Amino acid sequence: MINIISPINQLGYGITGLNICKSVSQITDVSLWPIGQPTVTNEEDARCITELISMSKMPVFEAPQIKIWHQHDMSSFAGHGLRIGFPIFELDTFNDLEKHHLSSLDRIFVCSQWAKDVCLSNIDFDEDRIDVIPLGVDSDIFKYVEKEHTDKTIFYNCGKWEVRKGHDILYKAFEEAFTEEDNVELWMMCDNPFYSESEQSEWIGLYNRSNLSKKIKFIGRKETQQEVYNIMLQTDCGVFPSRGEGWNLELLEMMSCGKQVIATDYSAHTEFCNADNSLLVQIKNKELAYDGKWFHGNCGNWAEIGDEEISSIALAMREVHKNKKKNQAGIETAHQYTWENAARKILEVINNV
Repeated sequence: MINIISPINQLGYGITGLNICKSVSQITDVSLWPIGQPTVTNEEDARCITELISMSKMPVFEAPQIKIWHQHDMSSFAGHGLRIGFPIFELDTFNDLEKHHLSSLDRIFVCSQWAKDVCLSNIDFDEDRIDVIPLGVDSDIFKYVEKEHTDKTIFYNCGKWEVRKGHDILYKAFEEAFTEEDNVELWMMCDNPFYSESEQSEWIGLYNRSNLSKKIKFIGRKETQQEVYNIMLQTDCGVFPSRGEGWNLELLEMMSCGKQVIATDYSAHTEFCNADNSLLVQIKNKELAYDGKWFHGNCGNWAEIGDEEISSIALAMREVHKNKKKNQAGIETAHQYTWENAARKILEVINNV
């Protein structure tokens, strides 16, 4: 039995919790202690999560526990068994509260070597008690289908509207890369449920005021992976100019579909992004993370993206437009990162403790 404490929804932690619960429960018994109200998008997941929650009514308090949640809230667990925290973070520094909570754990799971290095540089914690558990992609859904190539190139970005994700500069790179005469489009499937309607409108306004606004398309939030996949299939290249990522599942999904990807060479997605499967934008410097909303310049650093990096993104976009192709290396990479592999690694670590 393993006790898992996690949100279950369609956001970052919730998607991770859902897939780890499903994959681990295929190998051993799982008792789910949900954080917040679980939300799933299909009947099969609903049945699985309901069953796993019902297991918490017959708790095994001495069982190992995995809490998939923020590093500042690792105090409450579901029993007195092995306490494993699984935080997902984007910056290179922890504050005092985060250090205290992480230091109190028996083990720490992280999804990338970059994240492990951040932990080791911030807290006094034995290296052999920090395990890299890469997350997965559902390659049964996100799979390659040959797309009829035309003169038009469709670039794609998805995720929460955020400065962290580079949404404040992506339209600038698009403008630098192309003119109205170029047969290109930029599809933005972005939404942030934590923003007000007016804040969402401000983000959309940035792109509507672009001199290439007629080539920019906004796509509403999709509730199921199949719907997301159907959109991805119509595109040619994913552009992810992130200043910092905890994993970047959307990028890995694009790879799994055989799409070309453009990404910064910084933070957690460097676990699976390399020069063979991605067009990487070199990051030379870091800066204090500040967006006036979630990050206030006092909680760590992220990648600095200035004019030089914007030009590099634009250059990569032009390169894709000239030479669209199947990302075979990306497909092969994505096939290495499955939720089943994550579950096996989790069980391997726990069984060896």
